[in-house]
Amino acid sequence: MRKTVMILASVTLFGTAGAVLAQEASPSQQPANPPVTAPAIQRVNVIDVSELPQETQAQVNKIVEETSSESMQQLHSMVEASPEAKSALDEKGAKSTQVVATSMGADGTLTLITKKNS
Repeated sequence: MRKTVMILASVTLFGTAGAVLAQEASPSQQPANPPVTAPAIQRVNVIDVSELPQETQAQVNKIVEETSSESMQQLHSMVEASPEAKSALDEKGAKSTQVVATSMGADGTLTLITKKNS
């Protein structure tokens, strides 16, 4: 898997909720361009970081090291709030606390990257 775009908790798991929250905070100010929304989740893949190519593993590990614990907790909360993501993790015997990164494909495929010792 050569997909190296990792979306951590600094970016919302399923789109631009941050933009929506900002819009709600100041309803009198309308954005010049409406926020782009992510595609609806069509399927969820759960992949352990150990299954990725070495280069991609290194990228994921670097991103994880640079991510604050608060951001990681936010990511875990968003995963828990998604029935599709939670169900896919349950099927793989994984927990939301093991998710270290996500990737959302244009085709609606949400990939959850887990790390067993997280």
